[in-house]
Amino acid sequence: MTDAPRAASAPRPQTRPRLAYHLTEGAGPTIVFLPGYASDMEGTKALALERWAKASGRAFLRFDYAGCGASEGKFEDQSLADWRDDALAMIDQAVTGPVVLVGSSMGGWIMLLAALARPDRVAALVGIAPAPDFTDWGFSQDEKLYILQHGRLERPNPYGPAPTVYTRRFWQAGEASRVMHGPIAIDCPVRLLHGQRDPDVPWAQSTRLAELLRTGDVQLTLVKDGDHRLSRDADLALLIRTVEEVLP
Repeated sequence: MTDAPRAASAPRPQTRPRLAYHLTEGAGPTIVFLPGYASDMEGTKALALERWAKASGRAFLRFDYAGCGASEGKFEDQSLADWRDDALAMIDQAVTGPVVLVGSSMGGWIMLLAALARPDRVAALVGIAPAPDFTDWGFSQDEKLYILQHGRLERPNPYGPAPTVYTRRFWQAGEASRVMHGPIAIDCPVRLLHGQRDPDVPWAQSTRLAELLRTGDVQLTLVKDGDHRLSRDADLALLIRTVEEVLP
């Protein structure tokens, strides 16, 4: 178990930054937490899962995408495809054996992309307000045109003082990585959690995702008074129960 951030355990392409992560050793499959957009591995849900994993003797990995948190790189240089590749690097280089991916918001999109790329490694998925394809439905037509014309878009950030920045590179990679256009060839168990008071990702997106997933083992839990983060004590307890349910 690491007590401080570490770099990826195998060399990365020279063009890609090195990644910081915390690995808790224990029984597999390894639970891997995938943060949301502009988030890092120090979030409430990641830390709550880590505490539970340590107490339960379960393997758990949390990490920062390139340009986020303690990882190397500049945030605005990254794209969705880069962060997908960061997740794959963690699966390939930092852990062994099967993994359960837990993706929050944009991390839920990356979770799907990683499962499609590594079907032999991914044992189950748990999405928390997953936001696949949000470069499509999450921006107005005017915002899309602005990003293309000016290269970046700033929005007020409801979760912090600094604005949230979206770049042309990120947006274009997202458009090239959309998965909600037809059946999604994922066959492992999938659990989705979504608050019905989520102002950022409409909960109907999870309903549609559940329909498109090829696997028959899909369950969607709606939290009627839940917000986007689902970080209250009761929400965290629900998340832990859900992860426990998909573990062997």
